[in-house]
Amino acid sequence: MSETFIFNILLISVFATSFFIFVGLFFISAPYGKFFRKGWGITLKSKIGWILMEFPSFATMVFLFLGGNKKTSAVALVFLLIWSMHYFHRSVIYPCKMSSRNKKFPFLILIFALIFNFINSYLNGRYLFYFSEEYPVSWLISSKFIIGFFIFIIGMIINIQSDYILLGLRKHGEQGYKIPNQGLFKLISSPNYLGEMLEWIGWAILTWSLPGLAFALFTIANLLPRAYKNHKWYKKEFPHYPKKRKAIIPYIF
Repeated sequence: MSETFIFNILLISVFATSFFIFVGLFFISAPYGKFFRKGWGITLKSKIGWILMEFPSFATMVFLFLGGNKKTSAVALVFLLIWSMHYFHRSVIYPCKMSSRNKKFPFLILIFALIFNFINSYLNGRYLFYFSEEYPVSWLISSKFIIGFFIFIIGMIINIQSDYILLGLRKHGEQGYKIPNQGLFKLISSPNYLGEMLEWIGWAILTWSLPGLAFALFTIANLLPRAYKNHKWYKKEFPHYPKKRKAIIPYIF
């Protein structure tokens, strides 16, 4: 069985899984954060779970770059840097900013996330740094790269800003949830999810690759239903929640 065959099977699996996850998450909320509930087995501290969940995506991509045949490609190096910008922040910087409160994270969810993150990083890294034809340096001034990179950066800014607004809602020692009212939270309930979706849509465009597209679709399938559930939760928990605020797309949804 060749690596190409395995690669293609995994790629098809991500596309297919995205559909079932998209539908399923409208009925069942992944049990972490405000949707945490008992019955999902062993738990660990949320901060530890976050690091263990996200860091492999950073490390795997670096490993695949070093083991690939595009180490002298300027475009491949730029791809690695763009990917690493997100995941270094996500797995190292952001967890350090998280509260030290003993929030719980199901070990089973960590395992599911790790499986996807390894597969996703493998598909993107192995394609960009081994299977693909070498991108010419002119790719960096192409319309696809410029548009995709712009969308990625806008998404990353929205994602980081929104996450930090949420982290700053509680003062030291405070418990419970509050209504965020800064940034894009004035318009939607989950701008952090919108930002992440934009990041990987941008990635799919700037790499113009099937693994990039699969990642973008999976991200949307995972986060759009959760944003909808998030919105419903806020409206239920806070009777005076802003009526004009939408779930994840300003003025629309």
